[in-house]
Amino acid sequence: MGRVPGYDAVVVGAGPAGSVAALVLARAGARVALVDRRAFPRDKACGDLVGPRGVQVLAELRIDVPGACRVGDMVVEGPTGRRVLLPALPGRDYADHGLAVSRSLFDDLLVEAAVSAGARLLQGRVVDVTAGSAAEPRASVRLADGRVLNGTAVIGADGATSSVARSAELVDDDRVLWAFAVRCYLEQPVDLPHIVLWEPRRGELFPGYGWLFPAPDGGANAGLGLGLPGPRTASRRAGRELDAFLAHLAGRGLIGSAAHGRVLGGWLKLGVVGTVPALDRVLLAGDAAGLVNPLQGEGIATALASGRAAAEAVLADPDRPGPRYRRALTTLSRHHRSSAPLYAAMMRHPGAVSAASRFLTLPGVGHAVGGGWGLYWNDLACSADPGPHRTVGAALASLTRVAAARGSIHSWFATHLDVDRGSVRR
Repeated sequence: MGRVPGYDAVVVGAGPAGSVAALVLARAGARVALVDRRAFPRDKACGDLVGPRGVQVLAELRIDVPGACRVGDMVVEGPTGRRVLLPALPGRDYADHGLAVSRSLFDDLLVEAAVSAGARLLQGRVVDVTAGSAAEPRASVRLADGRVLNGTAVIGADGATSSVARSAELVDDDRVLWAFAVRCYLEQPVDLPHIVLWEPRRGELFPGYGWLFPAPDGGANAGLGLGLPGPRTASRRAGRELDAFLAHLAGRGLIGSAAHGRVLGGWLKLGVVGTVPALDRVLLAGDAAGLVNPLQGEGIATALASGRAAAEAVLADPDRPGPRYRRALTTLSRHHRSSAPLYAAMMRHPGAVSAASRFLTLPGVGHAVGGGWGLYWNDLACSADPGPHRTVGAALASLTRVAAARGSIHSWFATHLDVDRGSVRR
């Protein structure tokens, strides 16, 4: 097949980041192709929670999510079984709650919104991306069936194992902070979302965490997120230990039975590290850019925000959107700059993490730090309402920023994301 008419932008990946990018572009009158290898609706391995910042982005974009269930406080259970409440707290630029909604419903809703705004939805697998040059001021995407889509810019929003990132040589697998998650659905209700710091063997904390979240249909979403300090082949451990984790939840009285439905797994690319988010006319958003919180694995909020930021950069400067987009990511990735080094250190010292989790869930300690812990952990401290919880959260953020102000991860951010410092990849 030959070349098709050109677009103002080609968006690859119709998850939250890609669909929002296509929506914002189409609403502004741009010609947009939205490409995904899968047909919609489709399922996705995820905890199915949209955080407070994501709720705010949805409100600003006037997107309603019918069928979603409002989620507030969260509970953290430590290895000893002690529980700490992380209260939902209001902020200046985010909602005071999250949303529980299945990815099959949520992603389909966003795709339909983009198409209704004027985006053209295409199904196909990307095999090559050309970033354009001074001689050829357009980018292009080649699909497996031979179609070539030309655009002023390409936005890669095709997940952690992004074909766009790989084809444009924007990812260094050896530098990426990888994780792998598996999830299943349970047919039993859960009142509050739980994060479970689990020790399969005493003193040996699972390198990551387990979760048990409410689902909007009255059931629950349960899973394990596995941090990978070494080879990616170690990801199999998450699937092997899921049943043991569910039995642990049942033994703690959090669920009545460990019976579950189909298990899905997926890769997580954490903290931006190892992925250059922009090159010439190619921008990466959401999981493709590694915009996943290294401490708790949430990525939908930053996917929505980065998809919007990528679209706005293309609209504002179609010939050179990269620097403008990186400036937006300076704010969106602020938490990642300090939490990515912390995550890397936690993977190297699992014994210390186990001891810290036992300490933080002691009755007196947990009650004192729970609010601030939740704000810091969920990247909400910087704009929380004034009070003791914000003070604790801001102190934690400051401590990790100071600790992360040097080292290879700090240097990576300075080189590849700080426009004013001069990126080697323009």
